[in-house]
Amino acid sequence: MESRRRRIVILGAGGRDFHNFNMVYRGDPSVEVVAITAAQIPGIDQRHYPPELSGKLYPQGIPIVAEERLPDLIREFDVDEVVLAYSDLSNDAVMAKAAWVASLGPHFTLLGTEATQAKSSKPVIAVQAVRTGCGKSQTSRRVTAILRDLGRRAVAIRHPMPYGDLARQGVQRFAAIEDLVRHKCTIEEMEEYEPHIENGTVCYAGVDYEAILREAEKEADVVVWDGGNNDTSFYKADLTITVVDPHRPGHELLYYPGQTCFLTADVVVINKVDTAEPAAIARVRDNTHLHNPGAVVVEAASPLTVERPEEIRGRRVLVVEDGPTLTHGGMQYGAGMVAARRFGAGEIVDPRPYLVGELQQTFAAYPGIGALLPAMGYGEQQVRDLEATIARVPCDVVVIGTPIDLRRIVDIKQPSLRVRYELQEIGRPDLAELIRGFLAAQ
Repeated sequence: MESRRRRIVILGAGGRDFHNFNMVYRGDPSVEVVAITAAQIPGIDQRHYPPELSGKLYPQGIPIVAEERLPDLIREFDVDEVVLAYSDLSNDAVMAKAAWVASLGPHFTLLGTEATQAKSSKPVIAVQAVRTGCGKSQTSRRVTAILRDLGRRAVAIRHPMPYGDLARQGVQRFAAIEDLVRHKCTIEEMEEYEPHIENGTVCYAGVDYEAILREAEKEADVVVWDGGNNDTSFYKADLTITVVDPHRPGHELLYYPGQTCFLTADVVVINKVDTAEPAAIARVRDNTHLHNPGAVVVEAASPLTVERPEEIRGRRVLVVEDGPTLTHGGMQYGAGMVAARRFGAGEIVDPRPYLVGELQQTFAAYPGIGALLPAMGYGEQQVRDLEATIARVPCDVVVIGTPIDLRRIVDIKQPSLRVRYELQEIGRPDLAELIRGFLAAQ
């Protein structure tokens, strides 16, 4: 009698789940992935991982359903194993999911880095973080700028955000703003790809990250992995840089898989030292020396520049911040709030009485956001709701702390000011010195 394939459900959030499937399960005839679940990101369930990407063992693709349906899936398919495959969960939350799965019968699995990291023919520098909102994106931009100054062609590969037609998103290349339009990018995608484009760096993303790597290698001297949330690199790195946040000291040891990023770092960048408390900076530094004593520590700031900052003083200000930083990143302020306070806002206007549509659901799911407006834009409806909410808020000026110029996407009636920020190392060693040494060793 032929033994049946081991039945698996992957718990995901539209990115790491697909990558783990591709790397570990897609070609394994002993395994049947019966479903992929979706969490964290609204509107990414009720789809299929398409047969164009799922391979010959899955001619119908794989259903993607809400995580809440997991008990039904386990009963319906007699599931043997549940694999967690998304990021920025507290360690307590991971163990709560493990207990939930165990109570339902199957094994609970966390895949290791070795099985899920593709290997490149080019040197790879991976930029990771211990939490969403640490400053990983500006660190990636700093790394690509250093490589360019050293005469190396750097290509960035960004962690996936496949919220649209998955079959069309296998391999995406972004070299011009027009590419963002052609690929129908959401605000969240634009926030990550557009700054690379503005800096003259080609950026790849998509769904099939081994295929993406092979394309990027054709035009790169060095591949820069630009991580998402606090996820580990999809590629075997030759130099791993992990960003930590002294505004959340101790979180480097409390979140999954950010703690793995922390423990595997060759370089730990303590960002935001210009705005954090000295005791918090010392705590993060001490944790680094204790838990990853081989890592080189670089201290850095993310200084702000603001359009016409004089227009903030004494005014009623609505602050719009990067969405994921406020939601699953758990931050209650970002660059926009720092700028509003630094330049003397008379009042921070609370947007909550004026929320429209899906933004009401966002605040219900993340009640700790407070008197800020996250620039949620996972789909057209959220963009429309964001625009309508801003229009309703009685403010004198809108301060935009998102990584892109939100005014290109959203029609903002009130006067608006954009906040920009870039990484700036403080003292020695700095990233340029470390990358020069890395390249010399290569």
